Amino acid sequence: MGKNKLARFAENLGFGHVVQPSFAELMNGGFALRGRWGVDFFKREAPLVLELGCGGGEYTVGLARLFPQRNFLGVDIKGARLWRGARTAKEEGLMNVGFLRTHVDHVLKCFAAQEVDEIWLTFSDPQIGKARKRLTSPLFLDRYKQILKPGGLIHLKTDSPVLYEYTLEQIEAHGLRVHERSAEVYAELLPRVSPEEQAVLSIRTYYERMWLAEGRTIHYLRFDLDEYKGHGQEAAA
Repeated sequence: MGKNKLARFAENLGFGHVVQPSFAELMNGGFALRGRWGVDFFKREAPLVLELGCGGGEYTVGLARLFPQRNFLGVDIKGARLWRGARTAKEEGLMNVGFLRTHVDHVLKCFAAQEVDEIWLTFSDPQIGKARKRLTSPLFLDRYKQILKPGGLIHLKTDSPVLYEYTLEQIEAHGLRVHERSAEVYAELLPRVSPEEQAVLSIRTYYERMWLAEGRTIHYLRFDLDEYKGHGQEAAA
């Protein structure tokens, strides 16, 4: 392991806005912040927005700058990656930003029923050949349904036509409501949305900048799960 990674891991330990629950805490149902993110972590009640698989946390931090009245939490297992967002948040004095180092698989162990207002999935791995592992598969939609409040939104921003089309298939199969869709964010969607939404959609992650430099097209979906009936929901414990 490189010295740079070790230094970042050490710095994460000193950040009060980075939470790294142990495996035992999660498996034994003893994660104290579950259901109490507003009161005990952010020290205020406000809408809670997650970025799942946040990487360097560019969207988490970018959204927090735009919406100081909301709480934002980036979730990723890669501590050396989320360090970047955590450090930026600290340097800018952003009090509405936090980071949770854990597998996205553990969302039911980290968040209580209807605790979350919105979920962002930014440039998630399309899991070619492993549809079940895609973050918009029924396996994950079941989990999101449990933690999202009624009317809670899911945002997907991706360079992958496979993930974009797969998600549209899931939306159609489950009769879900689409609030916005675009196969080409910058050329087609930005010119027709409000300035606020333009600012939101123009936040660029490390990977997005890389994909745009390669000439890839960026896709976007916004939908809710109010009509989702599930395919066999998991127990939260």
